[in-house]
Amino acid sequence: MHDLVIRNGTIVDGSGRPRFTGDLAMDGDRISAVGTVTARGREEIDAAGLIVAPGFVDVHTHYDGQATWDSEMAPSSWHGVTTVVMGNCGVGFAPAAPDRHQWLIGLMEGVEDIPGTALAEGMRWNWESFPEYLDALEERPRTIDVATHVPHGAVRAYVMGERGARNEAPTEHEIARMSAIVEEGLRAGALGFSSSRTILHKSIDGEVVPGTTATKEELIGIGRAVARAGHGVFEIASDLRREWDEFGWMGQLSQETGLPVTFAMLQSIAKELSFDEQIAAMTEWNAKGANIVAQIAIRGNGVLMAWRGTVHPFLFKPAWAEISALPWDAQWAKLQDPAFKARMLAEADVYPDSDVVGLLMAVAQGFALQYEMTDGFDYEPTQAETVAARAAAAGVSPAEYAYDLMSRDGGTGFIYFPILNYADGNLDFVAPLFERDDVVLSLSDGGAHCGTICDAASPTYLLQHWVRDRARGTISLENAIKRQCSDTARLYGMHDRGVLAPGMLADVNIIDMGALKLGKPWMAFDLPAGGKRLLQKAEGYRVTIKSGVVTFRDGVMTGALPGGLVRGPQQSPAVALAAE
Repeated sequence: MHDLVIRNGTIVDGSGRPRFTGDLAMDGDRISAVGTVTARGREEIDAAGLIVAPGFVDVHTHYDGQATWDSEMAPSSWHGVTTVVMGNCGVGFAPAAPDRHQWLIGLMEGVEDIPGTALAEGMRWNWESFPEYLDALEERPRTIDVATHVPHGAVRAYVMGERGARNEAPTEHEIARMSAIVEEGLRAGALGFSSSRTILHKSIDGEVVPGTTATKEELIGIGRAVARAGHGVFEIASDLRREWDEFGWMGQLSQETGLPVTFAMLQSIAKELSFDEQIAAMTEWNAKGANIVAQIAIRGNGVLMAWRGTVHPFLFKPAWAEISALPWDAQWAKLQDPAFKARMLAEADVYPDSDVVGLLMAVAQGFALQYEMTDGFDYEPTQAETVAARAAAAGVSPAEYAYDLMSRDGGTGFIYFPILNYADGNLDFVAPLFERDDVVLSLSDGGAHCGTICDAASPTYLLQHWVRDRARGTISLENAIKRQCSDTARLYGMHDRGVLAPGMLADVNIIDMGALKLGKPWMAFDLPAGGKRLLQKAEGYRVTIKSGVVTFRDGVMTGALPGGLVRGPQQSPAVALAAE
């Protein structure tokens, strides 16, 4: 008798092979049979008419703090995700000198828009070294598995103190110390090293992330340390400035060490290389033996603007400054006052000194680039859905329309502003990327950008929009599942998951594709210290199973916590059996 059997499901196994109807049996935390299962199960689930697929693997998240206090791991766990990789973009909380805790919190708050008060209250800081941080992560059971990078910013600050925080050049001795810490972290179980090289990533004090201007020597030196550990991914977010020759050192590092080097490939106002130039450079280096992998987003990376969010079009109005620190009830009373509204609409914007003032102006005045979010919003809106177009149709100014839109439903209306990845006003440029072997689906930023973004729902969007509903052209379900499961797992050396096959980890989703639907985002205040975060649920996930245990039924957590920490690369069942 098996522990759990799923019967009569349409199995999309994650390999890319065509779907088939069959059964799936699980014993312990492993899949024991796929196809026709004659033996009964202690528990059986009838999946007739439903899709049976692997649990999703999300390799770009920022749950570094949340994972130390939270077991549910929402919102990613609500969207079929059973494994996350965090510690991306060079930010994280280890290593952490005792006098650097608040500084690391400020770095994460600035870069990833995670409330510093929540981090300060939620984290116990029962670690200093990176291996001790992994031990702390391992103490807490969860609904999902977590894995992590060693973050450049924390390492630099630990070794170099204020000089590292200010992005000063390290000595050879300091590079050697950073390299040793990174190697130690990989040997203890990290799956990679991450760094940030973009001016869009700044601490709460406005300083760019340590490592942003690191030299080729520093980056390659640390990369060699990753290679010495015997495994690992080198991950960066970069502006790809031409003078930095990013693809040059990435290609050299990958050629020399055999490591995969992965970067965020976006249509971005900050990147000097165009999207086509990024693809061409990656292709050229990979043809010469490098292994450079692009992480891509499947929708516009944008901001959900709202009165209670981090960003909205009136952020730079003097009238908003008067009420920005007030409790919400007092703010809302003012916002409903016609005289206050008239004054704020009439005021000129006052921008802070900033090297991204153009972006700030687009937030405040770019109504032709901002979209009205309605029920069923599909994140690939047309020009007719912009605030500017809707305002013209209504016969009011765009600013007034935006004000009233955000004031709907008790001040909970949203405006969608895709800052990145939507330069063409559609997502046609993404479609060919689903066929490339040198890209992975990524950049959900789960756990981060709490007041501005909720892209942790990307796996659901992949299935709902790209597979089922997209009017401009869809992709196959088999390709989508492969991309979100086995491709992402394989990049990070997790060869024990992402495919439904005997011996593989029993991470499974049972999905009603006809009922699959993203819910409306909402602002919750459920982080420690009442910190805010945007959340979004989904309908259509009938069952999610982690390591052979049901964790969610119809979107409701069962209370089971079979997830833990992924330490180091995981062998495939065939390799594990051969070694026995």
